[in-house]
Amino acid sequence: MRTYLVTGGAGFIGSNYIHYMLKKYQDEIRIINVDKLTYAGNLENLKGVEGRGNYTFIKADICDSGAIRRIFAEYDIDRVVHFAAESHVDRSIRDPEVFVKTNVLGTLVMLNAAKEAWELPDGTFKEGKKFLHVSTDEVYGSLEDENAYFYETTPYDPHSPYSASKASSDMLVKSYMDTYRFPANITNCSNNYGPYQFPEKLIPLIIHNALQGRKLPVYGDGKNVRDWLYVEDHAKGIDMVQEKGRLFETYNIGGHNEKQNIQIIHIILDTLQEMLPEEDPRRELVSEGLITYVEDRKGHDRRYAIAPDKIKAEIGWYPETKFEDGIRRTIQWFFEHEEWMKNVTSGDYQKYYEEMYCGK
Repeated sequence: MRTYLVTGGAGFIGSNYIHYMLKKYQDEIRIINVDKLTYAGNLENLKGVEGRGNYTFIKADICDSGAIRRIFAEYDIDRVVHFAAESHVDRSIRDPEVFVKTNVLGTLVMLNAAKEAWELPDGTFKEGKKFLHVSTDEVYGSLEDENAYFYETTPYDPHSPYSASKASSDMLVKSYMDTYRFPANITNCSNNYGPYQFPEKLIPLIIHNALQGRKLPVYGDGKNVRDWLYVEDHAKGIDMVQEKGRLFETYNIGGHNEKQNIQIIHIILDTLQEMLPEEDPRRELVSEGLITYVEDRKGHDRRYAIAPDKIKAEIGWYPETKFEDGIRRTIQWFFEHEEWMKNVTSGDYQKYYEEMYCGK
């Protein structure tokens, strides 16, 4: 049985990846989920897999080298999928230090622990071991040409403390691949959306606020462009890179769903109006009048757009979910998980860990 160590598995993308993998492979794999459980880590995201014999949760900080080394010593780890990171740009502007610590030092700790566990006396590595570092398109900076795209060969040009910390972690992984021939890949993805996303990010924030008749904040003129990727498509791409990707390579995972932020908001409002029953009182709250323009974010990149040509040509992955379908699925999920949203926005989700794990 192949054993996966997933860091940050209680977060948005990590939890979706765990659900995807256990659904696809059933009992053929084992997953060790390591998460520090910061504000963005929520074990309620993984209620559906708790109790399975091939799933284990360990609360640990990726910056704690002793804890990470103990995990490698206890379990015969075959694959590492490294999601764990501080990821919100606004928070990085307010507190860059925590982003550098988690995203850079934490990645170094993970690399060293895996290298120590997997390296053979002759400097080669045990067969079948792989490390996948999950990164972002933000490391490439901003596209000024409306017809341009990010490719794996695009020079890095990060503009926020968040993207700079992720660029630094990418370079660390690359250095281990180049120096030690460490068996790894890097993936750079576009903006994810879907179930379990913490409501500080645009799409869940707009859904949540609109349903409550609250203001919908829009940075600047709202015309900043992002490429949107449904999170399950991303999970599939990560799995395919681990199964079919060439070692030491970087793969861009993009959604081919470029839209301005203001377009996203209008789509969400229109879709909510379509999906809410006539008798639902929230229909009256959902209105374009809620849109409120606010001062632009510092260093706000104008446009991101990923070209997933390489991953499609080499591996056969492509984004399967059209944005219009993905947003409906996302909204439906939020309709069906109102308690989850209530717990997240009130902070009560942190109690779940205390109830489930601290009394054992």
